[in-house]
Amino acid sequence: MRRKNVSVRGNLVREMMQNVMETSLKEPIQTGELRRNPVEPAWVCPAGYEYEIIENENFKMEYLRPVGVFTGRVILQLHGGGYIGPMKNIYRRFAVRYSKISYGGDVLTPDYRVAPENPYPAALKDALFAYQWLIEEKKYDPANIVIAGDSAGGGLGLALGLYLKDHNMPLPGGYIAMSAWTDLTNSGESYKTNYEIDPLFGNSTRNMLYDSSYVGENDPADPYISPLFGEFSQFPPVLLQAGSYEVLLSDTLSIAEKLKAAGIKHRLSVYDGMFHVFQMGLDLIPESREAWEEAEEFLRIIYHISVKPDGKVVRKVQNGEKKTVRDVTKLLIAMMKKELDG
Repeated sequence: MRRKNVSVRGNLVREMMQNVMETSLKEPIQTGELRRNPVEPAWVCPAGYEYEIIENENFKMEYLRPVGVFTGRVILQLHGGGYIGPMKNIYRRFAVRYSKISYGGDVLTPDYRVAPENPYPAALKDALFAYQWLIEEKKYDPANIVIAGDSAGGGLGLALGLYLKDHNMPLPGGYIAMSAWTDLTNSGESYKTNYEIDPLFGNSTRNMLYDSSYVGENDPADPYISPLFGEFSQFPPVLLQAGSYEVLLSDTLSIAEKLKAAGIKHRLSVYDGMFHVFQMGLDLIPESREAWEEAEEFLRIIYHISVKPDGKVVRKVQNGEKKTVRDVTKLLIAMMKKELDG
C-alpha cells in the first residue's frame, strides 16, 4: 500500500461517490441517458500549449504540445470509459498534466471508436493507428513513447502492447496503467471481496463491467480484449496503480503477478482506501497528488531525465485552481459522468 492512512478528503470523496451512486446517478447510468447526452463546458487550452485536432477516416485525435518546445518525448493517452465512453474534458486536463510531468513532452489522445456501435476490435485498431501515426508521421522514436491509460484505456494500452509484440512491431518505452480493466471475464477475487465497498461499481452487476457491449460476439478471454490472459515477455517497464476499494483491484494485482513471472520491470502501487481512477482528483486529494508524483518519477526514469535538487521547479496548482469543499462535489459529479457513462 502506498498509504496506510486514508486522507480525510479522500474518505469524504469516496463516501460522497457512494451516496450519489445510490441516488441520483444510478438510474441515468443504467439507462445510458448520461452517455447519450453528455454535457460539458467548452475546454480552453491553457496558455503555453498548442492544441490540434487530427481528423481521420473513422475517428479523431487530440494533439497537445508545449509552445516552442520539442523534447522528442510523447505520451499516447488512451482514455477510460468502459469502451462505451468518448473523450472528455478530464482527459484534456490529464494531457496537460502528462506534458508537465514528462518535462515538456507532447501528448496524443485518440478519441477512439466505442461500443455498442463499434465493438472490438475498433478501439484496438484506432489505438494501433495512433501509435503508428506517432512513429511514421511524426517520427517519434518508439523508445520515447509512453502509453498511458486509465480503466478501459489502461487495459487497451496493454492489449496494444501484446498486439505489437505478437506482430514484431516496435514496443514503446513504458506503460502507465491506472485502475486498468484487464479482465473482461470479471473473474478476479476482488469482484467479490470488494463488491460491497466499491463506491463506483459495488453492490450491483447492472453496470458497464458486465455483459460488455465492447466484447460483442468475441471471447472475452481473448488477450487483445482482456490482456490479463496474454504473455508479457519482452515488455518495457510498467507502472501499475489502483485503489484498495476497487472491484477491479484484482485486474491490477494479477497483471503485476504476470509481469513478475515474465521478469518484466514493473512498479505496483495500491493506494489504501481509494476508489476507481482516484487520480482524477489531480491536486484535490493527497492520494491523487501522490499518484501523479509517482507517475512523474516513473517518467523521469523512462526518459532518463535528471533534475538537480536545487534546480527543480516546484509545481503548484496554476490558473488560480484553489480547491474548496464545494469543488469536491464538482469533482465527484465529473467523475461519475465520465467513468460510469462515458
